[in-house]
Amino acid sequence: MVGETVVTVVGNLTDDPEIRTTPSGDAVTHFTVASTPRTFDRQSNEWKDADTLFLRCSAWRQTAEHVAQSLARGTRVIVQGRLHQRTYETREGEKRTVIELEALEIGPSLRYAAATVSRIPRAGTPGGTLFDTAPSTPNDGPGVPGGDKSASREHDSPTFPF
Repeated sequence: MVGETVVTVVGNLTDDPEIRTTPSGDAVTHFTVASTPRTFDRQSNEWKDADTLFLRCSAWRQTAEHVAQSLARGTRVIVQGRLHQRTYETREGEKRTVIELEALEIGPSLRYAAATVSRIPRAGTPGGTLFDTAPSTPNDGPGVPGGDKSASREHDSPTFPF
């Protein structure tokens, strides 16, 4: 949408994501990302940590479920989403303002780790996934049973169902 502030944050989860269900039945997961920028100090010839940013994040619906299933405390993540500012009043009557990130995309950082991806079937798309690709057996090649997998697969480009 026009005028929204979209940001990307790389950092570590400070705790396991907390999932809950709203009264309307939507899943929402809350988590905090700690991001500490590092700079190299040429005078001391060492790396220095700057102040840590603790950013409260939320993910909704299916993304919320995937975050709760896949990520845990300490996981280094890349989060992209929209910044939201909200103001509330404490029980003591003080006004407070917080900035939160509504996560649109989130995943583990592969800089210092490896991950295995499992595709979740999507309702309403051919084959249950975004791409309509035919299943293959381990030895089939381009049109030749038992063919070479390293051969060109120029005709196997995915088709989009929209």
